[in-house]
Amino acid sequence: MTRPQQPAERVVPPTERGATRIADRAVAKVAAQAAREALRAGPDAATLPVGGGTVPRSGVDVRGDVARVRLSVELGYPSDIGAQCGAVRRQVTARVGELTGMQVSDVTVRVDRLHSAHLRGDGLGRVR
Repeated sequence: MTRPQQPAERVVPPTERGATRIADRAVAKVAAQAAREALRAGPDAATLPVGGGTVPRSGVDVRGDVARVRLSVELGYPSDIGAQCGAVRRQVTARVGELTGMQVSDVTVRVDRLHSAHLRGDGLGRVR
């Protein structure tokens, strides 16, 4: 008795396959976490508000596989604000690329608030 032959599996070319779409909200969460990582690891981490630098808001615009990221942060003061923002940009670009496979064309970092240890009463000495 002969068995019926199974149809050969059809190989679907890449142009006909579906695509995975990562939600903007998921990309925003990855970006916010990457920003927190950058702020905690930076040289000015000691000047951050209690609990580390916060990223209260983040947003993204995704077009195909390219993302534009906007972040609002709160930083400690006195500190090197430019260096912290640069570290956030680099970390967000790297982590979003690694975890989502997207290219990050732009990272905008807005500083919403500066927290001074001197104003909380934690600091000693004068503010320069």
